[in-house]
Amino acid sequence: MPFDHARLLEQVAQIQQRISQAAQRSHRDPASVRLIAVTKTHPMLRINAVLAAGIHDLGENRVQEAEEKIALQTPEALAQTRWHLIGHLQRNKARRAAKLFSLIHSIDSVKLAEILNRIVDEEASVIPQPLPILLQVNVSGERSKDGFELAGGVHNSAWLDFVGEVRAIAELPLIDLRGLMTIAPYSDDVEGVVRPCFRALREVRDQLEQRLDRPLSELSMGMSGDFEVAIEEGSTIVRVGTALFGAR
Repeated sequence: MPFDHARLLEQVAQIQQRISQAAQRSHRDPASVRLIAVTKTHPMLRINAVLAAGIHDLGENRVQEAEEKIALQTPEALAQTRWHLIGHLQRNKARRAAKLFSLIHSIDSVKLAEILNRIVDEEASVIPQPLPILLQVNVSGERSKDGFELAGGVHNSAWLDFVGEVRAIAELPLIDLRGLMTIAPYSDDVEGVVRPCFRALREVRDQLEQRLDRPLSELSMGMSGDFEVAIEEGSTIVRVGTALFGAR
């Protein structure tokens, strides 16, 4: 199927309108919500059209695919683009990721954060210091999900252990812990399953801010099928692919 540039621009406008309406319903400034275009498997033709439409935050699940796409960008385009790693990060790819991404959303262990802290020190000439990260938290309890295991959020019996792990990461000198990320279950039960997941992550963030006595301003939650609910529950970053580009 040939690429329909006008249709993509229409999709961008519709999603931005839906973001704005969801923010207004929750008495928030729409500008407080950042849209990440998830570019997994999509060619540069479509990605460049999104950039031209004013979306400068791009999300990739895999380090290698991001590398390939970044290599195709002009220096001018690259200077205006913020690439986000939203997929699982393997330890053996941590060095490459630290050099590529403006924000890594998927840190899931103290050990991985420590590895990144060491890499930033070793690569000080090419990696900004400190390195911005989010912690992925599995508040749904789904076994298929990555992240710190914290089903039910602050009510989990491992809560205090989790707080200790987060404190250890927050104290790493070359890591900038900015907030949390989660993925809600795929479910038609918005009120019974999806919304409670997003609400649980917001509660985790709020409690962590109190215990650590520091802000954690970012909540990366919400994708194509549920980003409006996520915004209503406090999301500051939504990761949208299918609703923007269409089915892969």
